[in-house]
This record gives sequence, C-alpha cells and structure tokens, in this order.
Amino acid sequence: MVLFYAGVAWVAVWTIFRSPALDYRLVMLGAVLPVVELPLGTGPLHTLLAPVVALIVVMAVTQRKRLVRRRWLGLPIVMFVHLVLDGSIARPELFWWPLGGAGAFGQSLPELSAGIWLLVGELIGLGALLWAVGRFGLDDADRRRRFLHTGQLDRTIAGEEPDAGC
Repeated sequence: MVLFYAGVAWVAVWTIFRSPALDYRLVMLGAVLPVVELPLGTGPLHTLLAPVVALIVVMAVTQRKRLVRRRWLGLPIVMFVHLVLDGSIARPELFWWPLGGAGAFGQSLPELSAGIWLLVGELIGLGALLWAVGRFGLDDADRRRRFLHTGQLDRTIAGEEPDAGC
C-alpha cells in the first residue's frame, strides 16, 4: 500500500502542478502518512481535519517565505489525495470527523479492504515510480543526489515536453 500512494501521488502532483520546485519527497511522505495508523486502525489522519490542519500550519509557518512554502505545500495537498485514493472520502462518519462522530475510529484501514487489489495497486505504484525515475532522469547519479537531498527535480528534464509531431 505504500508504493501505490507514493507513486500515484508523485505522478498526479507532477501532472497537475508541473513544478520542479516542489519537494517530491514530502509529496510521497504526505501520500503515505495516513498509513502509520495501521496498528491502531482508522484515526485522525484519515479525516478531512488532518490535511486542513497541515495546510493551515504550512501557510502560517511559511508567511513571507515563498520558496519554503512552495516546498512544503505538497505535504497537505497529498494528504487530501490520500483520502480520495483510499476511499476515506466515501465514509462520511470518518471523513467529516469530528462532525460525523468518532464511530469509525479504530476500524480497519480502508486500504486493507482492497483484497487482491492491494497487490494490483502496489504494482501500479511501482510502475508509476519507475516511470518517474525514467522521466526525470533519476538514473543519473547527480540528478538522483539532488533529488534525494532537496526533493526537487532537474528543471532541464522536468520542463521538457514531448514532441507534438511537428
């Protein structure tokens, strides 16, 4: 369940924002963060409240620090994405907590109810991660080092668009 969220989130955030300046390590962290509730069952990280609080904290702490904000915004954004991908959004008593009550807390994670689709999802996530490694040239040691150190992508590779057939 980790590869699915990390890979799909990275590719989705890249596709939507096309920003080499985001910290894609934080994007992947935000995507898998709710999975830490696995031993306890569902909890606050599977609710709308968690990404909203994370977004408020990022916005408050990074006032007048545009580049720092850009780097950290990926974390709460992808926490929202996780709620969609794992189906938490379809469980109103969980998604709208505390407004919907705490009745869904402690139940098994939505991710675990996928059955065989859990394996399929992990394969999709692995494919997305491998695509991203190739797309952003992370097989090159210098680019990979930069990515591991900053989470950012090489602008020369990230900005390239495929030929339109002209």
